[in-house]
Amino acid sequence: MVFLQPPLAAVQVYGLLIAAAVALAAWLVTREEKRLGLPKDTGLDLVLYAVPLAVVFSRLYYVAFTWDEFAQQPLRIFYVWEGGLAIYGGVIGGALGVWLLSRRRGIRFPLLADVVAPALLLGQAVGRWGNYFNGEAFGYAVTNPALQFFPVAVYVNGTWHMATFFYESLWNLMGFVFLYTNRQEFQTGGRTGHVFLWYLVWYGLGRMYIEGLRTDSLMWGTVRVSQLLSLLLCAGGLAALARSLRPCWLVYMLLAVSVLAAVAFLFMGGWWTALLTAAGFVASGVLLYLQYPRVARDA
Repeated sequence: MVFLQPPLAAVQVYGLLIAAAVALAAWLVTREEKRLGLPKDTGLDLVLYAVPLAVVFSRLYYVAFTWDEFAQQPLRIFYVWEGGLAIYGGVIGGALGVWLLSRRRGIRFPLLADVVAPALLLGQAVGRWGNYFNGEAFGYAVTNPALQFFPVAVYVNGTWHMATFFYESLWNLMGFVFLYTNRQEFQTGGRTGHVFLWYLVWYGLGRMYIEGLRTDSLMWGTVRVSQLLSLLLCAGGLAALARSLRPCWLVYMLLAVSVLAAVAFLFMGGWWTALLTAAGFVASGVLLYLQYPRVARDA
């Protein structure tokens, strides 16, 4: 599998994929509007408030960490078709848009965030393929001939590289299925915010590891910015879920160990810290997920 090289073709497909991701998200949030009995056109307003701010902030986030690329030609900041839209900036901007709408409509922010979360993950799964056509977001070189095939690797400029864009797309698609099929259970008893918290956990965990395989990470000193932010979001999401669900003491212990191991992983590396972090976060997530039947009984 080879990246498309003609710039015009890449620009057109990249734009079409972004448009498709937005269209899918709009369709899903409209369905959720009806399911939850929200005021008419809430889904459409979510798209109109969140998407423009998401695009602007995703670009500003990228530019902030790669300013040297734009210092001599600041007008290139507006050349978004060249790539350079950081998803975490988009999440921040989109969240701001959702918050503004919640204030205007008088609808609780956690409820609107729950509506958006599954659509956001599905949109990210589709949007990641824009990286393929733009020839970006790939990983380290794959030198083993036995692994030089898609979806393990992609062929870029004469070399096979890890297909990290595909890894994340697949992870996000699985996350969408998880959120969408469990969203009613997460909202048991009128509870709000849990679908979005599980989004933070799912996406944060996957991105923390996939980011470590990429060759184009945004850096803050020696630390990959997206890895650090992923750790904070994953740990914060699990902590917030634990506070709400009140699980056994084991979950809190696992969370504490996982955070310490994750810090060691980010700053010192090592396979054992990566494995301990993953095991701790996954175990914490599973134990928290198993709390929902109890929550339903209590409700």
